[in-house]
Amino acid sequence: MPARRKAAAVAVAGVAPLALTVLAAAPAAAHGSMGDPVSRVSQCYAEGPEHPRSAACEAAVAAGGTQALYDWNGIRIGDAAGRHQRLIPDGKLCSAGNEEFKGLDLARADWPATRVHSGSYTFRYRVTAPHKGTFTVYATKPGYDPAKPLAWSALDLAHPVARATDPVASGGFYTFSGTLPERTGKQLLYAVWQRSDSPEAFYSCSDVDFGGSGNGNAGGAGGTAPAPTASAPSDAQVEAGAGKSTIQHHGHAHGAASGTAAAPEATAATAAAPGNRPRAAGSSGDLAETGAARGTSYLAIGGAAALALGSAALFLSVRRRATGGRRP
Repeated sequence: MPARRKAAAVAVAGVAPLALTVLAAAPAAAHGSMGDPVSRVSQCYAEGPEHPRSAACEAAVAAGGTQALYDWNGIRIGDAAGRHQRLIPDGKLCSAGNEEFKGLDLARADWPATRVHSGSYTFRYRVTAPHKGTFTVYATKPGYDPAKPLAWSALDLAHPVARATDPVASGGFYTFSGTLPERTGKQLLYAVWQRSDSPEAFYSCSDVDFGGSGNGNAGGAGGTAPAPTASAPSDAQVEAGAGKSTIQHHGHAHGAASGTAAAPEATAATAAAPGNRPRAAGSSGDLAETGAARGTSYLAIGGAAALALGSAALFLSVRRRATGGRRP
């Protein structure tokens, strides 16, 4: 092989893996929480992190701070891989064992609840970046007491009320159908979104009220006034609070079983990061990215592409000179 051609081949061989490495390092993104029936964290965020109007959400902020609400789409375990019961202890299901979200685990009967009834139900899962995976929703068993810490044994794990694999994201939501069981009073729906392209999983607790004479209809622990009607955050609310999100993680490479949101004191710095702005799935705007700001990931991809194109041009140039300008 002529020296020039050999040099070009070495250059391409050296640059191509680098380009692929940079591309592979581009962050993956996946965030979300149940929107209907609205999850606890989404409800409290919709009420306003700084001044929530319900006693339960106010208590959640007092216990865990406001940052958990701005990070409403980040209740997750990076390396779950289906090991949900092994990784999440009883009493910490709503936070997925994440200290930042501990206020959501408060055992209270006055969490704002969505009115439902038994039978078919259309679930809407708010997503800020789509990914393949399976959604599974469990209901609490008859006799559930919302004033007691939620344990795995309180869920009917043998009979999920909904299960959907790879639903299509549209308008900022994954939509799928399920069937709610016969229940009365306050109950809870526990949703698990296990990604199939990563071991990462997301979790959410949605309080629901079937009516009748079941537990929790009388206000319960911690609150004397009726809870406000449950409502999911609007697009405007999501956008308004996006800059205060501190969620940053690598969806494909986490080794810890807990979240890795930045510390509250880092909020000012992350507020200006475009990569922390969640938008509706499928929109042309920024997505809530993981592991780096949007500018960083796009520059990395652009840089890798430039390197690959440059190496190809170098190879062709040297090859043409070596063959006297003749095409092979």
